[in-house]
Amino acid sequence: MDSIYQRLVQLNDQLVTPSLNLQIKDSASRNVGGIIDSFTGLPHPSHVGTGAVIAKWTAALCSPESAFYRDNQLLANLELALQYMLNRQHSDGTITLGSTNYHSPPDTGFVVIGFAQLYELLVQQSVDHPAFEKAASLLALFLKRATPAMLEGGCHTPNHRWILTAALGLLNKSFPDPALVARADAWLAEGIDITADGEWTERSNGIYNAVSDIALYHAAISLDRPELLESVRSNLRMMQYLVHPSGEVVTDYSGRQDYGQPSDMSGYFLTYRLMAAYDRDPLFAALSDYAGPFYKQFFSVTDHPLIGYLLYPEQMDISHIERASLPDQYVKVINGQHPIHEDLQQMKKLGHQLHITHSSAHTAFGAPLVRVRNGETSATVMTNAPSFFSLRHGSANLLAVKVSTAFTPGVVSFDQFQAEDGHYKLGKRMYKGYNGPIPKGLLPPLKADGVTAAAPWYLLPHGERETTHLQEQFIESELTQTADGWDIHLYSDKVQEDVMTQLTFIFAKDGKLSGEGLEAIAGSSNYFLKQGSCRYETADGSAIELTSGAFEHWMPSVRDDSHPAGCQSVIVNLVAPIDNRFSIRLSS
Repeated sequence: MDSIYQRLVQLNDQLVTPSLNLQIKDSASRNVGGIIDSFTGLPHPSHVGTGAVIAKWTAALCSPESAFYRDNQLLANLELALQYMLNRQHSDGTITLGSTNYHSPPDTGFVVIGFAQLYELLVQQSVDHPAFEKAASLLALFLKRATPAMLEGGCHTPNHRWILTAALGLLNKSFPDPALVARADAWLAEGIDITADGEWTERSNGIYNAVSDIALYHAAISLDRPELLESVRSNLRMMQYLVHPSGEVVTDYSGRQDYGQPSDMSGYFLTYRLMAAYDRDPLFAALSDYAGPFYKQFFSVTDHPLIGYLLYPEQMDISHIERASLPDQYVKVINGQHPIHEDLQQMKKLGHQLHITHSSAHTAFGAPLVRVRNGETSATVMTNAPSFFSLRHGSANLLAVKVSTAFTPGVVSFDQFQAEDGHYKLGKRMYKGYNGPIPKGLLPPLKADGVTAAAPWYLLPHGERETTHLQEQFIESELTQTADGWDIHLYSDKVQEDVMTQLTFIFAKDGKLSGEGLEAIAGSSNYFLKQGSCRYETADGSAIELTSGAFEHWMPSVRDDSHPAGCQSVIVNLVAPIDNRFSIRLSS
């Protein structure tokens, strides 16, 4: 028996009982049958709310090794939860996410992907256990009611398109309808938003990469579009380079809510396993083995791994596939050849002015980055992100290094990139000017009394103002890997003088900072490094030494910048023009 499967059954059983205690049983409540969310205190009919619990309960009921296998009481609870989902399904077939997104087609799509799989599983199991037929019929009713929303509904974010496509494909698998396929084709006609190196638009290694991967897997299989799997393969291959030695996924440059948040590889487990079987791929098989043990919770109905084992037993059995060795020594440039600047120039011609309703434009798509791994040491060099460097050395975490300037003002997000023989140059050219008066012929008409205040500020055609006194500043950071760490050369041109600048090193809170040049900033966990060196060390002896400090101005933070809570920040204050060198040395 697959050891990961056994562990998943045990974990799922551990999660069933507390979720049963959170089910609303009051028949007078409009939320009867729903599972209370421990964060909001309310039940939500979403893929991460009651829908996720329904997946746990169904997995337990259908797993022969589970203590709840075909348990009549749990089945009654499941039917009550499914009736809640139907009661909270709007007349247009949608559900509401709960935290936001009301009458939401894409959030309904997440549920549809999961419920379509649960429906197929319970139909199979009903053959020799007819007691499952009622639950299966409730699932079918939800799916049929949701179909108009899938046929007509829109999206917010890039990944929502693939969620809707997968939902349409899985609906068509159970309830064939050419209109479902046609709507899926309409979404696919937009093209797949992934770089040649395998990075999705949202650059979300902790959440939405995995979401897009499993969605396009289901879309490819259910719609018989195997060409869609190439994008899935591409991202799965990229992810082997985006894991720290601890198993934590790199989220240091994410464009979504996982930015800087701890995350692991468990979200990729199911797709890796299914793709390992599809391709007979030793790397995917090894990464699936690696990802599986990280599960501590099952967050979504969309990709519950036990449902995968129960519904696709042949694909989930990859015992016959060889395992590749996972890399722990590499220098990997990602998106080094992506034409990001050309894409951004084309964007300017489209006229949307970066305003995409209820979504970010994600202009960092395709930005270059470098991953460097040397056993227990892991570093990331980033462009188009709030931080340009991060480092893990054993248990010592340098979470971010950022530059901020009073020129623009705010954090410098480097957008120029060069890589050569272990040297990485990141640059940013910034401009700031002033706005002249609007030409008289373009002004709104004066009021009848001739008052000079012709219109509110926001009604003036500001785009017609002439720019005056345009200023520029160029900042460059050159990073060089050394035998025992990294060197940073921070440089600015001499065009602008007296520009207050900060270089900030952000460390995890669980280490100790020391050094004669450190001065604590009152009321915070931040420090100035006024001179010399400082040392950051964790309990196991992993250490990062930083040299050298400077204190050329007194500001604790530059305007339009702030330092994150729950961390320790070491701040070096500089004044442009800058030509300073810093060293990061590692020991253990």
